[in-house]
Amino acid sequence: MMVTVTLNTALDITYHVRSLRARSSHRVSRVTERPGGKGVNVARVLAALGHPVTVTGFVGGPTGREVRERLAATPGVSDALVPVAAATRRTVAVVDESTGDTTRLDEPGPPITPPEWSAFQQTYGDLLASASAVALCGSLPPGVPVGAYAGLVRTARAAGVPVLLDTGGEPLRRGVAARPDLVKPNAEELAELTGSHEPLRATQDARRRGAHAVVASLGAEGLLAVTPEGRWRSVPPARVRGNPTGAGDSVVAGLLSGLVDRLPWPERLTRATALAAATVLSPAAGEFDHTAYEELRGRVTVTTDVSAA
Repeated sequence: MMVTVTLNTALDITYHVRSLRARSSHRVSRVTERPGGKGVNVARVLAALGHPVTVTGFVGGPTGREVRERLAATPGVSDALVPVAAATRRTVAVVDESTGDTTRLDEPGPPITPPEWSAFQQTYGDLLASASAVALCGSLPPGVPVGAYAGLVRTARAAGVPVLLDTGGEPLRRGVAARPDLVKPNAEELAELTGSHEPLRATQDARRRGAHAVVASLGAEGLLAVTPEGRWRSVPPARVRGNPTGAGDSVVAGLLSGLVDRLPWPERLTRATALAAATVLSPAAGEFDHTAYEELRGRVTVTTDVSAA
């Protein structure tokens, strides 16, 4: 069983409009609602790939109840979310169908009390006893210590469970120093962590800061991996248009499942890159177009020469 941690869960709402214009009213052509937050999206992709997965983190209020009800209807996903007094946040994505661009509105997370944080840590420790791998994903809600992920990384390592970290800012800086097995920053997070906008240099620097391996997500340019086994660049066959929300979470799912399946790095990167592209083609985060995934997987390019990256 894999475990995904989403300390800042959400109900993701996606609106589709013909054309998004400022200071105008819009008729929505389609609405989707899904349990959200990065780790929840990762869990749904893992389950769709056939991996049993347990979701933990915080959930509360009417929005939290809806998140749990929708998770209960998701095959392969188990709910170990910790209840809190404050309400779970919502996120809104507006997809402009004329351009394919997406605009996001993210509410702040609910404030977490010290007893609620302690209850989560107990749940997390219990889950590690039967976990094959764990992904720590997303932002921290108010009240959770900024060094929370560093502590959770150390707890997983002490339990002998491989741990992937996907966050940004100060939580990432502290988390990397705790030596996670894998870190997956995007280009912006990587530059903030290292001060470098040159992908290969920044990825190598992030690994020197403590991560066993680093996979940088470079959007349409694919993935760049620096690991003890070597360096690779993975590129999708073509730029795809659609909703990019959740594409990075699908990368995490591909990397984590590849780790558990003991795939060589090129195969892990191929899976992750194809999943990300297939997610852009899907209407909501945490989903991917299965037909497109199978087709794209055969056309992803992985190279070992990244000296010019």
